[in-house]
Parts: sequence; structure tokens; C-alpha cells
Amino acid sequence: MSTPPAPFRVGLIGYGLAGSAFHAPLIATTPGLRLDAVVTANPDRRAQLHRDHPGARALDTPDQLFEDADRFDLVVIASPNRTHVPLARTALLAGLATVVDKPLAATSAEGRDLCEFAEKSGLLLSVFQNRRWDGDFLTARRLIEDGRLGRVHRFESRFERFRPKPKPGWRELADPAEVGGTLYDLGSHLVDQALALFGPVETVYAEIDVRRDGAVVDDDAFLALTHTGGVRSQLWTSALTPLAGPRLRVLGDSAGYVKFGMDPQEAALRAGRRPGPDSHWGDDDPAAYGLLGTDGDAEPIPTDPGDYPAFYAGIAASLADRTPPPVDPRDAVATLTVLEAARASAATASVVRLP
Repeated sequence: MSTPPAPFRVGLIGYGLAGSAFHAPLIATTPGLRLDAVVTANPDRRAQLHRDHPGARALDTPDQLFEDADRFDLVVIASPNRTHVPLARTALLAGLATVVDKPLAATSAEGRDLCEFAEKSGLLLSVFQNRRWDGDFLTARRLIEDGRLGRVHRFESRFERFRPKPKPGWRELADPAEVGGTLYDLGSHLVDQALALFGPVETVYAEIDVRRDGAVVDDDAFLALTHTGGVRSQLWTSALTPLAGPRLRVLGDSAGYVKFGMDPQEAALRAGRRPGPDSHWGDDDPAAYGLLGTDGDAEPIPTDPGDYPAFYAGIAASLADRTPPPVDPRDAVATLTVLEAARASAATASVVRLP
């Protein structure tokens, strides 16, 4: 009997919400990967790490990880946005495959340079766009590909919350280097999903505001995208929405699909649940199923199970077989290009045409 290959050793930088609730549990439950070390100097987070993942070492600084680069096969960067590019470049210079949480960079130019550097180095670089594996998005994509909606002409998508008081943290800091605000946070997911479904964009119109008392970064945004294929995407993200609209609405010339409520995977991860073969991971509540059809003739349609574990399963496969990563980093550059056009549009109250 042959011995199974040793798992790929993963070093995770950052153990805030992204690191502790998303990356660490998904890495730890992915066959072929082992969470070997986590960089966090915060005593409370180190204590949490030891409880959650007693086999993982705690490191104080990224330098400690890079000085011992031979002990790792993959670095995952889940630290504040301003650190994404410098840490990713250092990881690639150390010869390590790299995953970066979204957004990949503060600007499309920085993201493009990073992609080129990874390509020249022959190293894996990918971006954690986990919302591609939301159940509602998977369902919408399947209905579009199956032709159930006919020719799609409009896509509406929302990530809306009601958090009227800003919370302390780097995401609420005004310095542009922090890449804070909802446009680059949840907006990165919205734009990525729209591009994944309908392809490149010709024009962008946006309204971006600071609505909450005491806020200094954008907390309310609307984007209208016209895709080269003719589909129009309308995207909303806000921290000041007391009554949320539909999570998704896709309109075609034969039928529409509308879905309320958030994918359950984030809440499950935050609550400490972990993916597993018998966990019914990503299953939606039947009461929250979306509707497919037309007014007067629509019926509930089961939501495809969400599948965040698919991202790191794809990373493990890429490391083993050098297959393409689950998210092409140049897709993240395309998203950044749209977000930059959105900022320009909002600043000038005009429609911006992309090259």
C-alpha cells in the first residue's frame, strides 16, 4: 500500500475575523493541507488559536515566517488590506505559493504588478473570493447556464447590513492606504460575482456616500455596470440598511430568480461550526429558498449548497498538480479596475467608460 503524500504546510498571516473564522477552519478541514503556523502577536488571539488549532504554532511577526520559509508550502495573507501587496511580494520572493484575501491590492496597477511577478516566478497566486461559492450565487449561475431564465438582461445583487455606529478598526480609517470602506470590502465580492457571471464591463456609474454619524469612509454605495454582452448589473452595498432588499434578483426574457437572505456559511463559521462530510455544510433553510418563474407563476427552488471548502480544495489541487488556481488573480485586477472606475464616477457624477 502506497503512503499518502504529506500535506502541504500552510502559514497564515493574521488571526482577526478573516483569519480565525474563514481561513483557518477551511484550511484545517481541507484534505492535503495542514495549518502549521499562524502569525498573530495579540495575546487574546493567540489564546484563541491554541484553543481552536492546538497543533498550529503561533508566530509574532511575518518575518519569523519568512525567515523559516523552507518549512512552508503556502502562505495565506489575511492581515489588513494595506499589508496585502508587500506581504504577498515578500512571500513570492521567498518562493512560496500565496493566497491573498480580497481585495488583492489597493490599486489595479499594484495588483497587475503582483500578478506579473508571480507569473515570472512560476508561483501560484490566488485571491480568496469565497462568495463565488455562496449557495445563492451557485444557484443563479446554474439557472443562467441551464437557460431556465432565457436571455438575461438584468442582474441585481446586494450585501446590505444595518450597523449604524462605526466600529473601531482599520476598515473605518480615512487613510486611503488602509483601503477601508464598504466599496472595497463587500463591493469586491459584488463586482467579482457580476464579472464571473457576465464578463467584462464597458461602463460604470456609481454613487458612493458616507452616511453614518462619525464615519470617515464610505459606508453606502451603488454601482451600475453595463457588460460588453449587454447585461446590466446593479449592485448595492451598505452598512445603513434597516430593511434589506433581495440578496439576488436575475431577470431574463423567460423567467426571473429572486432570493432573500444571506448564505449561511459565514454565520456557521463564526459560530464555530466546521465543514465535514456529514455536516450538511452550506445547506439553506427551505423557508429561505428563492423563487423562480414569473409574477403569478413562480415557485420555490432549492438553493444549491454553499461550498466555501471548494476554494481551498482547489488550492490543494493546484499545489499538487499545478492546475490553475480556483480564482485567477487577474480576475481580482479586473474587479479593482471596476472599483476604481466607480470612485471616478462618483467623484464626477458621470458614467465612466472602461478601455
